[in-house]
Amino acid sequence: MPGIDECLYEAMTLPGARGAAIVDWTSGLALGSVGDSPNGDYEATAAETAEVARAAAEYQAFAPVDDTDDTESGHEADGADRKGLPVEDLMLTTQSGFHLIRYVETTFDSSVFLYLWLDRHNGNLAMARIRLRSLAERLVLV
Repeated sequence: MPGIDECLYEAMTLPGARGAAIVDWTSGLALGSVGDSPNGDYEATAAETAEVARAAAEYQAFAPVDDTDDTESGHEADGADRKGLPVEDLMLTTQSGFHLIRYVETTFDSSVFLYLWLDRHNGNLAMARIRLRSLAERLVLV
């Protein structure tokens, strides 16, 4: 079970990784960061990505769809038995890179996400998304 530093260093082993951070989207503060920052300022990057993460997590447009068709068969509708945030991750593409935000679910009321900045030419978006999911599931926050 990796802690913050181990998680960030493991994220940086991905092909094309330029920078990574663990951010609290309530405060906009980075709990840890490694590598480069897209705008050269780790604090500003944490605050800016926190705004995006918070908006996606709180907007009703991303809430689970209330599908009642499965209730007749005795099964819960998809998402009805899920807890936590309605959004798993976000992917933003720019001309030079990929930006991934992966929400971290914890046993306590968490507002933490993993942020990864990948070079567009060397990064593998699919691999990064899978690896971030694994890191988020194993991350230990104390």
